[in-house]
Amino acid sequence: MGKAFLQQMTVMSFAILVIAMGLGGVFSERSHKQHIPVTSKFQTMKFYSGYSNLWGPEHQEVSQDQSSTTIWLDSSSGSGFKSLQAYKSGFFSAAIKLQAGYTAGVIAALYLSNSQQYPGHHDEIDMEFLGTIPGKPYTLQTNIYISGSGDGQVLTGRELKFHLWFDPTEDFHNYSILWTPSHIIFYVDNIAIRKYPRRVSSTFPQRPLWVYGSIWDASSWATENGKYKADYRYQPFVAKFSKFIVSGCPAQDSTCSAEFSSSLISTGTGGLTSEERTTMKRIQRNYLVYNYCKDYGRYPHRLPECGKHHEGMNETPN
Repeated sequence: MGKAFLQQMTVMSFAILVIAMGLGGVFSERSHKQHIPVTSKFQTMKFYSGYSNLWGPEHQEVSQDQSSTTIWLDSSSGSGFKSLQAYKSGFFSAAIKLQAGYTAGVIAALYLSNSQQYPGHHDEIDMEFLGTIPGKPYTLQTNIYISGSGDGQVLTGRELKFHLWFDPTEDFHNYSILWTPSHIIFYVDNIAIRKYPRRVSSTFPQRPLWVYGSIWDASSWATENGKYKADYRYQPFVAKFSKFIVSGCPAQDSTCSAEFSSSLISTGTGGLTSEERTTMKRIQRNYLVYNYCKDYGRYPHRLPECGKHHEGMNETPN
């Protein structure tokens, strides 16, 4: 699996070119179709080929052909699933459709974590959809925790939050995480929205991670810092997942990481083409609604990666 992944990712590093056209983040469909989507470089898999239920089995339904799964939250439980093995790098993706209407307090997520293996001292890479109230958009929160920074009383999160340029409740959209030894890139519909580089080892996840999907009640903080809570008069709260991609270097493969590190990374572009970086900056200008690097009340002392010379917006770690 490691060699196949390396071949796929090497092709991807040269071939991906996604251009967003138009002012205010309006993308040209014609231009978009001329370029190869990152997800097309990988094969989708059946659910049970890559995942198994983790909790709330009675709140999860896998389609007969295993091409999709539906998970839901009600007053009795939420649900989650987990990859069959851990990875030390890779590309992880799913198409997700969210529920419309009142979803305050509810979070659906695709993320990487090792919290079960390192309780109280874990690493995490998140794409979380923060529920909302009618008339207000969902918030997509991208976040990274390193070596327990998400554990304990005081959290050191590295959140960039976005409003999307489409309604995520109307159809499925692709959400992807690329994790390499040198950077993490978050994609929405094959468009890079954030790049988090490895500046120093202490601020970058290096231990093996599992892939998760879940839905749960996070009323204490999810919607406007806990102002709006989950209201179970609107249950069940549903999230649908499909087009599963789990392609990476398994933790047990001693050769994959070395090959991946030496052969995949494009030092000239840092993993993104100039067009992709331009598009990422446009996305951040128009749709970024929270940047931890600019939350000086929360972080009066600048975190190591929050310098002035990063790509994307000034003082943003991409």
